[in-house]
Amino acid sequence: MRLGVLDVGSNTVHFLVVDAHHGAPPLPAYSHKVELRLAEHMNGDHLSDEGVDRLAGFVEEALGLAEDKGVEEFMAFATSAVREAANGDEVLSRLKAQTGAEITVLAGRDEARLTFLAVRRWFGWSSGRLLALDIGGGSLEMACGVDEEPDVAVSVPLGAGRLTRDWLTGDPPPPDEVRALRRHVRAQIARHVGEIVKHGKADRAVATSKTFKQLARIAGALPSSEGLYVQRVLSREDLAELAARLPKLTTAERSRLPGVSEGRAAQLVAGAIVADATMDLFDLKRIEVCPWALREGVILRRLDSLPGVAQEI
Repeated sequence: MRLGVLDVGSNTVHFLVVDAHHGAPPLPAYSHKVELRLAEHMNGDHLSDEGVDRLAGFVEEALGLAEDKGVEEFMAFATSAVREAANGDEVLSRLKAQTGAEITVLAGRDEARLTFLAVRRWFGWSSGRLLALDIGGGSLEMACGVDEEPDVAVSVPLGAGRLTRDWLTGDPPPPDEVRALRRHVRAQIARHVGEIVKHGKADRAVATSKTFKQLARIAGALPSSEGLYVQRVLSREDLAELAARLPKLTTAERSRLPGVSEGRAAQLVAGAIVADATMDLFDLKRIEVCPWALREGVILRRLDSLPGVAQEI
């Protein structure tokens, strides 16, 4: 089956076409994404008309691309930006009327669960108890368990884009704001540590998301051009150094670091603070970066729901 998957995130809207089969990993066939930054198009707690118009334009473009690429099934989901908008239902109705696309809003816990599924399938059963961490634009997802369904899955409003918008001013941000954000982040994460580790310490800690990938790249991990199967690791020591150094750099200086895009440079300080707090509070010495995340989890769950093909034994 050729699937088209539209991921409406707080920062980026991404349309991915994959060839998916039972018993095989989904193979990317086409990718198109734009940094719409929906979280920055909020008027108070409402998504602005401009934000909705820009999103509708991308959805229409994605539907056209799906037709061109021979997509058999089109799936669309949205995360925290739409989920937390007071006019979220109105936005979805407007998009449905204008484009015909049905967009499902994922609960934060479901984001964590589906991301965990992708991580489990990537690393396999030999990884034992897995801890999966994902820093998005609007929220931080944490999940831990020994099966494909985690024992615990938590979503906390600690996304890199949200925190940058709500806590940091100036370029670079003032040290007192950085300290205040650090205290806030650590207090929020600490509330959930006991809940997540009560079933046992993780055998393997894994991170997904652009934020972790960029931090690992700055710390010396190989670039994406080296392929999916290269091991990429971020150490606690390297991350602590980055969390201290990045707030002292301007956005322009951060954008010149390895693997950091200009559009993501502004929120990298907040992302580093969240990542550093997470590794510290969970007492992680190292974390591995997984190329699969929420999108792949959504695809894998859809494949699991398809009728199986009987196999001769």
